Amino acid sequence: MSLHEKVLAAFAPNSALALSVEGFRSRLGQTDMALAVADTIAHGGVLVVEAGTGVGKTFSYLLPALLSGERVLVSTATKTLQDQLFGRDLPRLVNALGLSVRTALLKGRGSYLCLHRMGRARQEDAAFGTANTRALARIEIWSQGTKTGDLAELPGLDERSPLIPLVTSTRENCLGAQCPQFRACHVNNARREALAADVVVVNHHLFFADLAVRESGMAELLPSVRTVIFDEAHQLNETGVQFLGLYLSTGQILDFGRDMLAFGLQLARGLVDWTQLVSDVDRSARDLRLHFGKAHPGTKLRWTQEVPEKIIPEDWHDALDAVRQACQQAVQGLSLVSEMAPDFVRLLERAENLLTLIEFFSRPCDPAAVRWVEVGTQLKLVESPLDIADAVRSKLLKQDAADSSQKSWVFTSATLGDALGMRWFTEPCGLEQAQVLQVKSPFNYAQQASLYVPSTLPKPADPAHSEQVAALVARLSPVIGGRTLVLTTSLRALRTISEALQLHLSTTSGIEVLTQGQMPKWQLMERFRQGQIDGQAGCILVASASFWEGVDIPGDALQMVVIDKLPFPPPNDPLVEARVRRLELAGRSPFNDYFVPEAAVALKQGAGRLIRRETDQGVLLICDTRLLTMGYGRRLLAALPTMRKVETEAEVVKTLKAFTTASTMDSVWL
Repeated sequence: MSLHEKVLAAFAPNSALALSVEGFRSRLGQTDMALAVADTIAHGGVLVVEAGTGVGKTFSYLLPALLSGERVLVSTATKTLQDQLFGRDLPRLVNALGLSVRTALLKGRGSYLCLHRMGRARQEDAAFGTANTRALARIEIWSQGTKTGDLAELPGLDERSPLIPLVTSTRENCLGAQCPQFRACHVNNARREALAADVVVVNHHLFFADLAVRESGMAELLPSVRTVIFDEAHQLNETGVQFLGLYLSTGQILDFGRDMLAFGLQLARGLVDWTQLVSDVDRSARDLRLHFGKAHPGTKLRWTQEVPEKIIPEDWHDALDAVRQACQQAVQGLSLVSEMAPDFVRLLERAENLLTLIEFFSRPCDPAAVRWVEVGTQLKLVESPLDIADAVRSKLLKQDAADSSQKSWVFTSATLGDALGMRWFTEPCGLEQAQVLQVKSPFNYAQQASLYVPSTLPKPADPAHSEQVAALVARLSPVIGGRTLVLTTSLRALRTISEALQLHLSTTSGIEVLTQGQMPKWQLMERFRQGQIDGQAGCILVASASFWEGVDIPGDALQMVVIDKLPFPPPNDPLVEARVRRLELAGRSPFNDYFVPEAAVALKQGAGRLIRRETDQGVLLICDTRLLTMGYGRRLLAALPTMRKVETEAEVVKTLKAFTTASTMDSVWL
């Protein structure tokens, strides 16, 4: 039986899959995608699939991959999605199909406990403070029972904890085979399991980090697999450019200084003046950062000339030279003790690498790349390619040319552009020759969802816009007892809308306003999903950035999604400016070929939070009148699923009231 026939049989109404997976039912779109994936696996090649929300794309690519008997590598966007795929979706499908398949989860170094660094951290815990000392004790207790060392398994550990960098390793500070804990190393154990597995689940960050430095274990793993699948592939380009360039941060320099002081005083006290060396390193890094003054976190400054904008050349060169001299002195000091312990060998390599990066950023930028400075708590110097096309063609697809068993590459997401051929995705990813397939969502958006674009709101550039958005949400959300997700395009709008909502909604409303940043993301999502508690109203969550995608809140907990403005890329971002210049030189329209497609994809991702199941109902509010007044508004609206148009606020209220009536009737019948 061919793989094509196996897939058809597996998706049949009375198959083992249908009988053993709760809630499974055969969907035409899901089967079509699975057959396309099966044919690509069987014959090799590149397939790009846009699978609308609700298609069930995870089963569509996993099922043919498992039935093929080939070694498979699956990469997804985040560690959270990675855990979900490995811990839930993959086991369900393997069990349903009755397969004997060995699976493995592989993350980056920063996800695994480093036993050696944990031991070093214990020796300097007096400087941690009470809270971190307790957290370290919890990690030590947990470390005695964990098999994987994956910190995601440790309950209650805040992903933002300053302790995490002290108990995990990086490529720079790992001791490798010289480490006294090498045999018990969780990173090495995870890599060994991955090399022995039939299906390996990774994330995009790890994949591209390895593509850049050939260090994380993928260098051995990738040649051994024949099928590679990228889920949430719309993030590939932006993730890839982060790792295919080079960067130097003051955080790197300060971390190096902290480790040098700790290991120097522990292992070679008195042989070198460690305090003076580290003082010079720290001061040079902090002085470099001070040249840029106060700035909002994430501020990016152009670097198209000899030095970054707004910086006096002499001051810049002097500051960079001070860092160079401090690192050179560190090299001299570490050279004296490098044979005493492996830690000093790695510290010496780190110091030499910092000198290499300083030299790199002292030279002009590569004409094919873009360079900028990112200013926040720390300073980050970045040089990046404009996209990943060359890397994909030369480092991934090229290797298949002489390979008799040509690899199969599958790229899939719910959103891959608004044009035929999915050019928004295929062009920057170097996949113009790929086979493309679009599978529509099975949801009946015309019945399940309504779209409202308020025509009376001020223009997005008006200072009163965010306040008016908050006032509108404050009028509408009480109708459904909260249950609203507000997505903003900037942190400034996030703060303004959140603060205004808390003023508008008195304590008597019972609606809780949650704001991104007030607690870890998983806690925010857990509270929001709880909905009504003890008869009180639910929540309004105001969020930006990562909440535009990867957020799954099915059912009545979310019934209204509000988008404050059209999510165009920031025109003054150095990477955006460089991409615009390239399009202009090619005689193309940056607005039509870049800004509008980017906005369409982001808008579709945000709107995709609303309807997650066949029984969901909701209202989408897009608070940007440009959708109604500008010509490109029609193109952006066409990128969205076809929803019922609502013309007035009164109609929205009526629609929302119908949701509450339906929920009440459902509870009566239950």
